[in-house]
Amino acid sequence: MTASTLTSQTRLQEVRQRIADAAKRAGRDTADVSLVAVSKTFDAEAIRPVIDAGQILFGENRVQEAMGKWPGLKQEFPDVRVHLIGPLQTNKARDAVALFDAIETVDRPKLARTLAKEMDAADRRIPVFVQVNTGAEPQKAGVLPDETDALVTLCREECGLDVMGLMCIPPIEEEPSLHFALLEKIAERNGLAALSMGMSADFEIAVEFGATHVRVGSAIFGTRTQTAVP
Repeated sequence: MTASTLTSQTRLQEVRQRIADAAKRAGRDTADVSLVAVSKTFDAEAIRPVIDAGQILFGENRVQEAMGKWPGLKQEFPDVRVHLIGPLQTNKARDAVALFDAIETVDRPKLARTLAKEMDAADRRIPVFVQVNTGAEPQKAGVLPDETDALVTLCREECGLDVMGLMCIPPIEEEPSLHFALLEKIAERNGLAALSMGMSADFEIAVEFGATHVRVGSAIFGTRTQTAVP
């Protein structure tokens, strides 16, 4: 059977095994690594088999797209949880707070304050990750590494947010382990336990560098054939 003919359920099991193997190499407990199945651009029919295979944690990049499929899926599968892993505009914060179970992309004070306000209004507190632009890429979201401590403090002390950890997306052309090590160092000095890092191409390296959440999409769902809704 070729890779192209594998089902999403089979690919899911393979990814889980690769996570377990990476954790073993690092002397870690596999249970300490959560797999976030990135379902952006895939519809409910493509997602159901993955849920049926036991996956309960998913990631979406866009609020509008997620609103089109996850309310129904969550009603159908009450144990499922969904993280927002893409950039969040402040005008979508209310919808994000209503739908998602965690937001991994807090990267500026204005967004932190808006989320706190919307959580208060909805009487719903959900954990957040601060996204760090470890490569200081101008086109990429995320707070700069040397400004991360201040943003974490603002989120905690001014906004009262439950900062669960940090998230990063390393530059494609650079060695990811350098960025994973940097994120771990920043998290440690801020007393943060969760590290969301590693995607389909590098999640095994991320596990070896302490990732608690790895975001894997194409290695589970296959090649994307459509563009995410903005």
